[in-house]
Amino acid sequence: MEPFQVKILGCGSALPTGKHFCSSQVVEVRGKQFMIDCGEGTQMQLRKYSVHFSRLIAVFISHMHGDHCFGLLGMLSTFGMTGRTAPLHLYAPADFEGLFRQELDFFCDRLGFEVVFHPVDTTVQQVIYEDKSLTVETIPLSHRVPCCGFLFREKPLLPHIRRDRIDYYNIPPRSYAYCSDTRYLPDLHKRIAGVSTLYHESTYDDSNIDRAQLYYHSTAGQAAQVARDAKVGKLLLGHFSARHYNEEALLQDARKVFPESFLTNEGLTFDV
Repeated sequence: MEPFQVKILGCGSALPTGKHFCSSQVVEVRGKQFMIDCGEGTQMQLRKYSVHFSRLIAVFISHMHGDHCFGLLGMLSTFGMTGRTAPLHLYAPADFEGLFRQELDFFCDRLGFEVVFHPVDTTVQQVIYEDKSLTVETIPLSHRVPCCGFLFREKPLLPHIRRDRIDYYNIPPRSYAYCSDTRYLPDLHKRIAGVSTLYHESTYDDSNIDRAQLYYHSTAGQAAQVARDAKVGKLLLGHFSARHYNEEALLQDARKVFPESFLTNEGLTFDV
């Protein structure tokens, strides 16, 4: 099967630490590469982990908090200096477009390639990207600002693969759900039911559930509840608070509820 993988570039939360970079990851589906969130330092992580700038087709920004988007402008500037000519598609909350255009005009007026902005309505679940091999849907979330996740679904059939062989070997289309910053949503599992792999923010351990509620975040145990109820294949934990230098407590909380839970870390690649 062709690759469907997630490479973690950053899995920390807003407060900088010496251990983690801010949120960013690259999803590769059948040779195409997409970025989800672009926290500060993302372009350095691209270089460190040998992700080719030119192969990125689109960037999806979940919400307009700095730890998810402060790296965007610098990365685009570098793309221009390294000779990119192919358009880059940017999917982000609609309110960001005006500010983004001002920043782009001021700092990057001679990029050499087009940045195509696609305004996203974070309140509805809908397909915002589609090509021959996959679709990307929004997943409405609940945070302190408009926020959504993204659901990557592989299409079930390639033209050169026989339908009867797919049915015989019971080969399911793969899917990946990225749930960014959000308070625990008891009905979220219905939107992502049966996905192969779920990334769900797990900013705090379960002893900090009051803090999670106050700041519209989730605990690792709550992330695991979503994974269990959605019957996903595996759960990736991320967006770790600087309060938790050792994330093993988060992993233990999650595995009590959903055994197929795993910690993310910079440089790790997960097969969907």
